Amino acid sequence: MSEDEAVLVIVDGANVVGSVPDGWWRDRRGAAVRLRDSLVPYATAGLPGLPGPVEIVLVVEGAARGVDSVAGVRVASAPGSGDDLIAGLAAAAGPERECVVVTADRGLRQRVEAYGARCVGPRTVRPPRRPGNESMSG
Repeated sequence: MSEDEAVLVIVDGANVVGSVPDGWWRDRRGAAVRLRDSLVPYATAGLPGLPGPVEIVLVVEGAARGVDSVAGVRVASAPGSGDDLIAGLAAAAGPERECVVVTADRGLRQRVEAYGARCVGPRTVRPPRRPGNESMSG
């Protein structure tokens, strides 16, 4: 399956990172790197209810710009609004390519659904921690 045939999964980095109050605000770039690395297995395994392989694009903005791509996860740094870049990527996918956007942002959901994208919440790629497995730093 080529990348153009694989389902496009666009991850709203700021929204997903912000969904867990783990101190991400102290190191936004580091939080984006940790999210990127945690997404790698999904590229081959897929998401719940969506078998892999999938093409993953992590959209970052602000202080998280400049995070490098890794095998399995392409990182796109938004020059301005991350939401605008995400909507543009969903629009570019067109109606012939399945597109899933990971975000809890209601306004962004409406924008990308207008282009035919399906939306799932941050817990799809960032499950809640179980009691006893929390790690608080700093």
